[in-house]
Amino acid sequence: MMNQEIRDLLKGVSIFSNVDDNGIDKLCDLIVSKDYPKDSLVFGQEEAGDALFVIAEGRVKVVLYGESGKEITLSFFKPGDFFGEMALLDDMPRSANVVTTESSSLLILKRDAFKRHLEENPTTAINILSELSMRLRTADSIIGNLTLLDVYGRVAHFLVDLARQEGETVEEGILIHKRPTQQDIANMVNTSRETVSRALNEFQKRGLLKMDGKKVLLRPQFYTEAG
Repeated sequence: MMNQEIRDLLKGVSIFSNVDDNGIDKLCDLIVSKDYPKDSLVFGQEEAGDALFVIAEGRVKVVLYGESGKEITLSFFKPGDFFGEMALLDDMPRSANVVTTESSSLLILKRDAFKRHLEENPTTAINILSELSMRLRTADSIIGNLTLLDVYGRVAHFLVDLARQEGETVEEGILIHKRPTQQDIANMVNTSRETVSRALNEFQKRGLLKMDGKKVLLRPQFYTEAG
């Protein structure tokens, strides 16, 4: 990416929203860019955390692996999102694995550069705390959904949350341009890929959504059904 593109991207990242132009310019000098093919491990659980990552292009997922090898998906991140900050704040190992779901370009801010930036821009630390609080609330909601909702309800709530984060309002409803794979959704809501497929087909049969490849259109009545 060109330096101006990186600069524009960083200005749109939530934790850097209060950083002035001079601070953004300094940040650009501290950041390095690295490309990852699809299905690459960005870092693994229990690795030493030495960098913060910002997604310039592509997407990643945060996953845990059970003793049997079963994958549990915790979250997905898209361009403009950041991850890896927890290990920099508490000096603990990485708490999960991060894997690319498509070819991705990541901006990397190493620990020393991250600390230098925080010293000069303390508002970034406040923004990080705000973001961590929001992510904790989201995690609480997911745990509650896993406990209280049936499988179809969990799939529906996943789509509603995805639409809220990434959806585009169109005449017929909310359009999600890139839904995760059915297996990724299954890993997220603790069910099988086949069950996710049945749920999506049932929603489509009832006219609640329309699927076209990776695109999903959620019609207004979908929100009423999803509660």
